[in-house]
Amino acid sequence: MMRRSLRGPSLAVVVCAAALSACTTTSGSGSDEAETPRREARALPAGLDYAANPDPFPSTYAPLPRDNMAIVGATILTGTDQRIENGVVVITDGRITAVGGANTPVPGGHRVVDARGRFVTPGIIDVHSHLGVYPSPGVTGMSDGNEATSPNTAQVWAEHSIWPQDPGFNTARAGGVTTLQILPGSANLFGGRSVTVRNVPSVTMQGMKFPGAPYGVKMACGENPSRVYGGRNQSPATGMGNVAGYRAAFIAAQDYRDKWDRWRETGEGSPPTRNLQNETLAGVLDGSIMVQNHCYRADEMAVMMDIADEFGFRITAFHHAIEAYKLAPQLAEAGICADMWTGWWGFKMEALDAVEENAALVDAQPGSCAVIHSDDAQLTQRLNQEVAAALAAGRRAGMNITEERAISWITSNAARSLGIADETGSLEPGKRADVVIWSANPFSVYARADQVYIDGALTFDRADPRYQPLSDFELGQPGYGIAAANIAPGAR
Repeated sequence: MMRRSLRGPSLAVVVCAAALSACTTTSGSGSDEAETPRREARALPAGLDYAANPDPFPSTYAPLPRDNMAIVGATILTGTDQRIENGVVVITDGRITAVGGANTPVPGGHRVVDARGRFVTPGIIDVHSHLGVYPSPGVTGMSDGNEATSPNTAQVWAEHSIWPQDPGFNTARAGGVTTLQILPGSANLFGGRSVTVRNVPSVTMQGMKFPGAPYGVKMACGENPSRVYGGRNQSPATGMGNVAGYRAAFIAAQDYRDKWDRWRETGEGSPPTRNLQNETLAGVLDGSIMVQNHCYRADEMAVMMDIADEFGFRITAFHHAIEAYKLAPQLAEAGICADMWTGWWGFKMEALDAVEENAALVDAQPGSCAVIHSDDAQLTQRLNQEVAAALAAGRRAGMNITEERAISWITSNAARSLGIADETGSLEPGKRADVVIWSANPFSVYARADQVYIDGALTFDRADPRYQPLSDFELGQPGYGIAAANIAPGAR
């Protein structure tokens, strides 16, 4: 797909710089008459030109204290369809440097972690979360996840609503979750930008923000936008109103992008007024912002794919995707991930035609990208069990799915859905050392995350209260300090 961008010189400027002779004008007689010099686009006041500061809210994330180590003796599910018995994972400076069998050498000076009888997987990635924007306590004053004031609020960014003290981050971490995508809600055709975060304790949003992770834009099709705005006697009130709204928004974004391109090329006249809404959608058009599309029904997913073709952008993932199994071959061919639940269905009309084999049927296609997500502060604590249920459903239907394959639904495929697969999601040399040591097979209902490492740093240890972080909000709350199930106070 051709990419055009607001973020720097236009293609014409780059071509001229590379081949000046191609940008000169000659007379019909072959004279060397030079082209009239082009004006340089002038610098604009701070904040009026995206290209002058494309990262206004930069990540300040820094790994927690860590040491070099080797996890030995475990059954390893790498996230790359590989299972290693009695395996070794070597971690150096927060990165994985070796993964292999029992004969894998352990470098000198590395601490040895004995994981015999246990399982090791990549850290879990929850691709659909509202932690921090719909935090606990669930009160009106903290309900910050949906700017439901217009069908198009592409100008808002979920990161500006995140409350880092949400206790849900701690409970998710205790379930093995190391990375999350925080999304705005789904009342709108365009709900705003998502943000990917590292699941570490932090005072600020920037301290959690995944360095270099691409932004997504939350889109929603189906009942939510037509119900919300139709109930206010405004458009969209129908499915056709939804589609008209998407198309109008991308037409406006194209026009906005082209005006900036012309101004950068000529330097003439006044520059366009910066528009944050169009800026986000122009990022979709140039491929720098990923489309994360809430969509349940197969027919509506097909329409959204047609809209993407009309305007030349790509849909990264359909979220919820209750009927993904109906068009699994088309999703695989288009390289679109299906981010699904296992057992949630029936709570509205568009969620009726569900099957528990959904993930397995999507996964069966060559080149597919099946993902299990939560969309819930409790479900995120047991995504391993959600995968186990989807795996069992697929096997009951006669599909021969291995555990080493199924773990990818919350690890490597999830990383692909967020555009961070080159950094995390699998246990491979060079990747971030996001690792979970499980007490038992993670597909067992009895399995618990014993230790959770993020960038090689121990961020949760079920046996050590020093590594069971608490939100400031939890301190002194009713029930705090009461041991449960023989687990130390503060453990999840």
